[in-house]
Amino acid sequence: MSYKKQAVKKIKSLCYLTLGGSVAYQCIYFKKDFNGYYDKVLRPVSQFINPEWAHLIGVSALKYGVIPPERYRDPKILETTFLGHYLSNPIGIAAGFDKHGDAIKGLRNIGFSIIEIGSVTPEAQPGNPKPRVFRLPEDKAVINRYGFNSEGHDEVYKKLQNIDKTILNKGLLGINLGKNKLSQNANEDYVRGVKKFGNIADYFVINISSPNTPGLRSLQNKDELKSLLTELNKIRNTMSLDYNKPLLLKLAPDLSFDEMKDIVSIIMKNESKVDGLIISNTTVDRSFLVNKEFSTEAGGLSGKPLYNKSTDMIKQMYKLTKGKIPIIGVGGVFSGQDAYEKILAGASVIQIYTALIYHGPPIVTKIKTELAELLEKNGYSNVNEAVGKGVQ
Repeated sequence: MSYKKQAVKKIKSLCYLTLGGSVAYQCIYFKKDFNGYYDKVLRPVSQFINPEWAHLIGVSALKYGVIPPERYRDPKILETTFLGHYLSNPIGIAAGFDKHGDAIKGLRNIGFSIIEIGSVTPEAQPGNPKPRVFRLPEDKAVINRYGFNSEGHDEVYKKLQNIDKTILNKGLLGINLGKNKLSQNANEDYVRGVKKFGNIADYFVINISSPNTPGLRSLQNKDELKSLLTELNKIRNTMSLDYNKPLLLKLAPDLSFDEMKDIVSIIMKNESKVDGLIISNTTVDRSFLVNKEFSTEAGGLSGKPLYNKSTDMIKQMYKLTKGKIPIIGVGGVFSGQDAYEKILAGASVIQIYTALIYHGPPIVTKIKTELAELLEKNGYSNVNEAVGKGVQ
């Protein structure tokens, strides 16, 4: 063998050795300190990936167990009850992340006590054309106009049937229901969802507040809302106790005070009642954005800019309902302090989404740790004691 060939062979061997060593180091680092690895390696890399692709990769990583289970054990002070169920902590993942029920086990393993999937529509539909997701890092925000892309009731139901029941029983599973874009009967779409998933869901969300399906938000109008909820309650009254699950209504943060009062007048009546509220969905308001590049993009804005708006709405609805209807608080929660303030405003439990996009799985434990410290510091022995304490 010539000197030149020997040199080339040695260089190749050295390259393979270096590559192998680098991969081995990354694997060891990943397993030994996932939170640190995510913060220093995965998080910066993820921000350079197309937002929708990054979303799909994140769901797949959780689905196939690539993300290791969190070792944090929820302290007793985080224990709470919601919709008659015991929860080890009050933190959930909002609908929109796991749209098709693919990553329930992985989401449970990283510390969420409430997992809400969807929105799920009766028939499969692709949603709006791409691009339809935009990051606004200066604002810690995201604009999306997915438009209820869904695999449909039947496909999602098959997946949920095959999930280990011990995974489901470790917390709550909510199913967020939407209507098909071309549906001529919105009420029937939601009725179909309640019937389809009654034996699996712990609660249903009637999503009539996404800005990305034409005409959907009009269902929040007084007459249309009364018609929808009356029909859903009639259906529930015909179902057995095992299938009759709580109904939650997800509202837009862009409602006026008079519109909120109209909604309360309906949901407090027995024939059109709901068992809880989710406050809030994304906003169409762009008045508080720093980012100008994507500020004119159509779609719903989530993340930090939504925080004050959603928290104020929680407080208003808590007052209007006199605290009689439990609230899931969502919108701009990035820290334990954010979660704590929403609880004081009247939220019984909290959901996050955009914070997961920017900070990954470690954000769940961070929020829980900080929330536990704040509850203890302020003299509360559990989450329930703090609910609504900031409402005058």
